[in-house]
Amino acid sequence: MATTNVYLTFNGNCEEAFLFYKAVFDREFTYIGRFKDIPSNDECEVDAAEAEKIMHVCLPISTETMLMGSDTTEKMGWVDFGDNFAISINTDSREEADHFFIELSKEGVIKMPLQKTFWGAHFGQFKDKFGINWMINFDEPETITMPLE
Repeated sequence: MATTNVYLTFNGNCEEAFLFYKAVFDREFTYIGRFKDIPSNDECEVDAAEAEKIMHVCLPISTETMLMGSDTTEKMGWVDFGDNFAISINTDSREEADHFFIELSKEGVIKMPLQKTFWGAHFGQFKDKFGINWMINFDEPETITMPLE
């Protein structure tokens, strides 16, 4: 089965961001490598000032999904953060949705508070303190009303 994973690129604060995400999701990294770990060669010379930056990190969110990321370097070119993507999380419970929304949105900007929506979900949107857009969704069980006889 195919899975959707999100890859985030940072201008030097990948480690700070992923330590935050690790704490929120209560998971362990399956891999974390730094630029200093790249075997040295003429094509890929790592500047000493960038050696400790994150070359690649993987954080499992569930058995199906993984959050991945890295820093970029001055030589590779800095990234511009925009509003062209969001990480969308569908939760198994309202409580889980509340937890992720509250924790991930700390020091961020809430675009839509977590609330019941017209499509029957418990949903909210925000940009976290690192500039990453998130959508948190819990599909409320359908309430079936039976006609009175």
